[in-house]
Order: sequence, then C-alpha cells, then structure tokens
Amino acid sequence: MAEFKTTLIMVAIMLAYAVPGFILIKVKAVKSDHIASFSKLLMFVSQPALTLYSFNKANYTKDLGINLLIFLGIITLAQLLFIAVFYLIFRKKMTDVRYRIATVATTLSNCSFLGVPLLEAIFPQSPNVAVYSMMYFLSMSLLGWTLVSAIITRDKKYISVKKILINPATLSIAISLPFFFTGFKIGIENGELLGQVENMINILGKMSTPLCMLVMGMRLATVKFKSLFNNWMQYLAVAVNQIVFPLCVLGLLELLGVDSELKWCMFIMCACPVAAVVQNYAEILGEGQDIAANMVLLGTLSSIVTLPLMALLI
Repeated sequence: MAEFKTTLIMVAIMLAYAVPGFILIKVKAVKSDHIASFSKLLMFVSQPALTLYSFNKANYTKDLGINLLIFLGIITLAQLLFIAVFYLIFRKKMTDVRYRIATVATTLSNCSFLGVPLLEAIFPQSPNVAVYSMMYFLSMSLLGWTLVSAIITRDKKYISVKKILINPATLSIAISLPFFFTGFKIGIENGELLGQVENMINILGKMSTPLCMLVMGMRLATVKFKSLFNNWMQYLAVAVNQIVFPLCVLGLLELLGVDSELKWCMFIMCACPVAAVVQNYAEILGEGQDIAANMVLLGTLSSIVTLPLMALLI
C-alpha cells in the first residue's frame, strides 16, 4: 500500500503543475502559438539536463552496465512490437492523422518527465532508478526522432542514421557516459566550480516535470473539454498504453527472470501515462497537435487512477 499512496500523491502533485499553464492561456498572458516554443525548451534544454542529472547520480558497476544494456534491448523490442501491431491494424486509415497519432500513443510512455520523480519517490534508497529511466528515454527518443516522426508525417526522410545519432537524447547521453563510466562526479567534491555546474544541471533537469505539465495545462486550455472524452481512439490509446502495454512487458520480464530492480523500474515507467513527447513531436512536426494533446491529457488525467493501481503490483 505504501507504493499506492506514494504514487497517488506524486501524480496529484504533477497534475497540479498544469494549473498555471492553463491559467496563462485563459487570461491570454501566453498565446497558444507559443506552446511549441515551450515544447522545444523542454526537449532541447530540460531533458538533456535531466539526462546529465540522472547519470551523475548513479554509480557505475559492471552489473549495472549489463542491466542497462538488457533494459535498453528489451524496452526497444517491446515498443517496436506494439507500434508495429497497431500500424498494421490501422494501416488502411493512415491518411487520417488521428490514426497515426494513435499508433504511437499506444506505446510511448512519459518515462522521464513523470517517471524520474516517481521512481525516486517509490525507490528512495536506490540511486540507479533515474538512470534506468534514461535508457527508456533513449530508446523512445531513437524511435521518436525516426520511426515515430516518419509515421506522424508519412515522410521517410526521418528514417536516417543522422536522426539516430544527432538528437537531444543521444547527444546528452554521449556527454554523460564518460563521467558515468569513470565514476567522475560533477559536484562540489571535485571543486566549487563543478559544484555550481551540478546545481545548474539539477535545476534545469528538475524543471522537466513542471515544464512538461505546464505545456499540458496550456494545451488543455486550447481544447474543448468534452473533446477529451468523445473519441474512442483516445480511450483505446490510453487503455493500451497504461494497462495493456505495461502488463505485457511485466509478463515478458517475469519469463526472462531479470533483475528485480530492472523489472519494477521498467514496469512503472511503462505504466506512466501517454508520453508528453507525443504532443511535443506533434507540435514540432506540425501534424495532429489537437488529437495528440487530447490523448496525452486524457492519459495524464486518468493516470491518477491507473498508476496507483499498477503500483500495487510491486
């Protein structure tokens, strides 16, 4: 029950972050045209800082390194399978952007913006949980900047080696790994300057969750509230993403007999609501912003029920 209570409180707090964004749009202090700019700030500044924060917090060991590779392989395979299944189901309707957004929304999870603070709250004694979330986000980003972008836009130009290697997730992890492997910490123990750098990274990284939810609140203010509940595809995407997908992944992990920490970290991150990056990609690519926002918003609102219930399985 401790996990249920912790998860419920954390999700409620995260939802509260959306309120100021909602108000800013409603009082016209921020224009709806500017939401895409906030999304870029989130993806190109706060997320890379969150990656640096997560790797800087973890302590490298050979076992952890092996587990991170196992984690990356399993979650990438699981996401590819689910995206492929729903792409085949909706293949005859892909001219409609709603089906393209639904295809990716069934799988992509808010594994870092919500996942990191949630994992740290559920497993306060483990410094490694945040770095597991970065493996999840790396996998999701590799798919997001390539396959997901190609599905949303129906443009194969996104399937390229350049997109795989040059994106905020891979670049920030590439910067983090040398420090991670050598055990060198960006912190006060290695000088006052690095202590200030660590403080800057931590602040920018921890901005990710509030900024993510502010963007959601802004988008919520631009849609008709009833539109969140009047489309069956939104319910399907949320149900698959937050119930079916995590349970299938948990079953796979049980069969494989993986490390307990790895298993429960992956399960919780899979159970997180529809990824905010679904909306962010839609905003940046200029395709399906409204339906993406509806799925993310419905998923986030419903997660106050689904996530605590999933946490009971830990």
